[in-house]
Amino acid sequence: MSNDKPIFWKWVFLLTLLWGGLAMVQAEEDKVAKATFAGGCFWCMEGPFDKLPGVVSTISGYAGGTWDNPTYEQVSGGNTGHAEVVQVTYHPEKVSYETLLKVFWQNIDPTTPNRQFCDVGSQYRSAIFYHDEEQKRLAMASLAALAQNKTFAQEIVTQIAPLEKFWPAEEYHQDYYRKNPLRYAYYRSSCGRDQRLQQLWGEK
Repeated sequence: MSNDKPIFWKWVFLLTLLWGGLAMVQAEEDKVAKATFAGGCFWCMEGPFDKLPGVVSTISGYAGGTWDNPTYEQVSGGNTGHAEVVQVTYHPEKVSYETLLKVFWQNIDPTTPNRQFCDVGSQYRSAIFYHDEEQKRLAMASLAALAQNKTFAQEIVTQIAPLEKFWPAEEYHQDYYRKNPLRYAYYRSSCGRDQRLQQLWGEK
């Protein structure tokens, strides 16, 4: 019996450490929030948010439509009502939703309905899909401030709507700019994205 006691307490100690570790992981998960933005091609929207301290992850996907489990082919056909979006998971105490909104605006063209740069169709509309009433309030405030202080003449047509459902895109779309840097760079350049962003927002 005496030989079994050290083993027993060793297991108690290990289980306590494991339980404490799981509790810490859960506590960290409880601290994160999500934000969802549509800014045209979702490949181009992951990078700007990934660079922000406090952002945990970005996931490309679809939102704003009526079909369940849409595929890329269905969404790109323009008949499902979805927009290409990026969903951002972030730590609110490290990066604010207001900061995410600022990054969003400066990486889109808010003046073109159902279009972003060379991509045309409702699936490429710009939109803020808010998750709760506080996000809605902040999004509306940021839109009002932008409308008041914008340096371009065109009207802002970016949609602000509640997030009903988010559907992750296929795996090959996730982190596309990292997995396929040359193809991504060619697409972004040929689409004229950076040139138009500079016209709207100036040098970053």
